[in-house]
Amino acid sequence: MTATTTRPTNRIGLTTQDYQGGTSTLCAGCGHNSITSQIIAACYDLSLDPATVLKMSGIGCSSKTPAYFLGKSFGFNTLHGRMPSVTTGAMIANRTMTAIGVSGDGDTGSIGFGQFKHMMRRNVPMVYIVENNGVYGLTKGQHSATADIGQHLKYAGTNVLPPIDICAEAIAADCGFVARSFSGDAKQVRELIKAAMSYEGTAVIDIISPCVTFNNEDDSSKSYAYGKDKEERIQDIQFIQSYEEVVVDYEPGSEQIVKLHDGPTIKLRKLNRDYDATDRWAAIKLLEECRQSNIFVTGLIHINESRPTLQQTMSLIDEPLAYQTEAQLRPSRAAFAAVMAEF
Repeated sequence: MTATTTRPTNRIGLTTQDYQGGTSTLCAGCGHNSITSQIIAACYDLSLDPATVLKMSGIGCSSKTPAYFLGKSFGFNTLHGRMPSVTTGAMIANRTMTAIGVSGDGDTGSIGFGQFKHMMRRNVPMVYIVENNGVYGLTKGQHSATADIGQHLKYAGTNVLPPIDICAEAIAADCGFVARSFSGDAKQVRELIKAAMSYEGTAVIDIISPCVTFNNEDDSSKSYAYGKDKEERIQDIQFIQSYEEVVVDYEPGSEQIVKLHDGPTIKLRKLNRDYDATDRWAAIKLLEECRQSNIFVTGLIHINESRPTLQQTMSLIDEPLAYQTEAQLRPSRAAFAAVMAEF
């Protein structure tokens, strides 16, 4: 007889295999594949039911990512740059879903930039991951809106325009959860994703994800070599689920605790700088200082638990609209006539 290997399961009895998707068709060594692995790990650790997860994306290499995780979940590839508006509609209809949107620097920073900014304003509950490599990898390596000044690409020449900072733009639009990471830093990516999934509102994670085919030269801020050499963490992040006991074992003043709406906690252990992620102005200052000093800073840059979500702002009823009957959703002819009479 052959001994069978039993895979470990999480709290709802699923294995990591249950969170897998299709086989990746991205280039070997692509940073996006590493991010996929950490999304799978985060969903497993949090014991998410795949049937309650909505996977959203636009167009580009990054937008292929949802095909590679949670194969049993609902998924939707929208038009280029239109993922935010489609996700907004989906989450208004059914707030019980956990929305994970995967976009890229082109899909978000260029054609979808307006939609990105308005999603931040509306505070739609979702995890918004930007796989940022500074190029349009799917169309053979042109400069994207996040490309460095002076970045030279074999087929696109030298970029002369200043880059858009995804995190700075999110904070400017009053996003309540803004983080940055590096695809080569698996543990940090995983913990940030877990924290983002428990945040009530739009949670943006800008993840530098090197394009090994078109933009992995050592002097590019989107390369593996640059990320490993220049990365400076502002915290060592540990996400603690609400059903676990929170044990504090650090010296007084060495950590900051941020509690999320539904109980989970983020523990931020300060490393080399005194930084308060709840201070919006400090976050903006930090990003500007790092830009001028050519420092690649990662971690939870800003968190604000006080902003109401879009559903709360719209005063939607508790039961999701997707569960309402036609009679409940459609006004009677008398009610319609009364409304029209007001005009």
